[in-house]
Amino acid sequence: MNIRVVIVDDQPLVRAGFRMVLGSQPDIEVVGEAGDGAEALRLLARTPADVVVMDIRMPVLDGVEATRRLCATGPDAPKVLVLTTFDTDADAFAALQAGASGFLLKNVPPEELLSAIKVVAAGESVVAPRITRRLLDRFADQLVPPTGTVDDQGLAALTEREREVLLLVGQGLSNAEIGQRLFVAETTVKTHVGRILTKLDLRDRVQIVVLAYERGLIRPAPSP
Repeated sequence: MNIRVVIVDDQPLVRAGFRMVLGSQPDIEVVGEAGDGAEALRLLARTPADVVVMDIRMPVLDGVEATRRLCATGPDAPKVLVLTTFDTDADAFAALQAGASGFLLKNVPPEELLSAIKVVAAGESVVAPRITRRLLDRFADQLVPPTGTVDDQGLAALTEREREVLLLVGQGLSNAEIGQRLFVAETTVKTHVGRILTKLDLRDRVQIVVLAYERGLIRPAPSP
């Protein structure tokens, strides 16, 4: 099946460039585009999509708030891949906490953009967990505890091993590194991560890291 993509950017030339790149792929279909976050939400309410390529700084409604509202619609919401010209930790942090599954700069090579869209569509993230943790260490005091997304009962549903894996994911370890730490196969770790995502109704590994901070399971690294 084709990956259905919606492009959201306030610059028509940028949207045209993305459409040209994505349209060259036989397994990607651009099903719509919008010039701001509000227009994007209206479009997505009537247009099924798998991935939204979202700019951050736009008029009317910015990409961070649009991402937050879109992800709040439920587990079937499209995955959001944020692209921006602003290489700042604050932008990345805001986008990830809003629910984005990836964060890239607009000047990435076309092949990297295409790969990121496919990775995000498959339910993975394109932000390294260590980068996520660096951002959370820096902005932990700005975290807003979730309201009912994952309660203590949800965490209690995890097995002891799943809780171990959650904490290690929260520390930024890859599946291979977690496997080495716990003396289990990498495929076993992947299975545990999948079960954690299902039990806690999370979208990807990035959300596991954010959750670990929000619930106080991981403490920010001390400032140097």
